[in-house]
Amino acid sequence: MAQLKERQLVTFLVENQTRFYRLAYSYLKNREEALDAVQSAVCRALEKQDSLQEPDAMRAWFYRILINICTDVLRRRKLVTLIPPEALDAGSYEDPLPSDGTLAERVNALPPEIQTIIKLRFYEELSLKEISMVTGCNLSTVKTRLYSGLKKLRIELKGDLA
Repeated sequence: MAQLKERQLVTFLVENQTRFYRLAYSYLKNREEALDAVQSAVCRALEKQDSLQEPDAMRAWFYRILINICTDVLRRRKLVTLIPPEALDAGSYEDPLPSDGTLAERVNALPPEIQTIIKLRFYEELSLKEISMVTGCNLSTVKTRLYSGLKKLRIELKGDLA
């Protein structure tokens, strides 16, 4: 049973590594730090795999680990540095930001708790229930933050069109 869970975890980690990098990059805005965060999250997940009670919750469980590591990096940095996409070095990974830079910038300008929910919902395609598990917020709080964030984005984007 433990070996089956470990194989499922390893398969999940290998198949979704690009998604993990994209999420880490959306927080850290630095290629090396994002890669380090993913690597740390994978190591932590493998070390703590016994704490995973339900294999069906693996995705939410791992995203929570990854977001916590990214938050720790930002906390240590004590400063969020926004780097324009043209200043990024070319590497083996392509720029994971959405093609509409203004929308990505608007999402990044939202408060962190709303930003996290929008990124998990639309970039990572997690369900609201999974987001609730990842963030540790109850489902109604997730819904409220999601809709409030979307409303703010809609108002700002309509202002640009006028």
